[in-house]
Amino acid sequence: MSDAFETRDAFIARFGGVFEHSPWIAEAAWDAGLPPDANTAEGLHAALVTQFRAASRDKRLGVLLAHPDLAGRLAIRGELTADSTAEQASAGLDKCTPQEYARFQELNDTYKARFGFPFILAVRGLTRAAILENFAARVGNDAETEFATATVQVERIALLRLKEMLP
Repeated sequence: MSDAFETRDAFIARFGGVFEHSPWIAEAAWDAGLPPDANTAEGLHAALVTQFRAASRDKRLGVLLAHPDLAGRLAIRGELTADSTAEQASAGLDKCTPQEYARFQELNDTYKARFGFPFILAVRGLTRAAILENFAARVGNDAETEFATATVQVERIALLRLKEMLP
């Protein structure tokens, strides 16, 4: 256990949302014993990712399913988590034109129908045009490639969130 975290409950309260709506990952990391470098973003990320990757495909799919659509209906209604709201706003997705929103909706619907989970991309630092280009390219992937790509993106999002939370 890292000295930086006093109790299991406090740890889960602080880091349970790093993987969208998936506190079980923080719980599993705590229960497995946190490494000495868990007080750094990279060290804690490694501990959390170990648990995420060790989980069944169904549990990992649950994490993918917990992510909101990019520039989707929840965003339009203001119903995203604080982290997702900030991430989407950082890429300007809160300022889409009506045509861009329509394109995002079309791609979101096509992608979910094809893969069964939302399109996931770590959007920080990307423009709306770059996100749409990536989206359009990935919708043509095969299911296994896209599951693996979405998983890597979830892990990247978690690291970016941890870097904001820890020194």
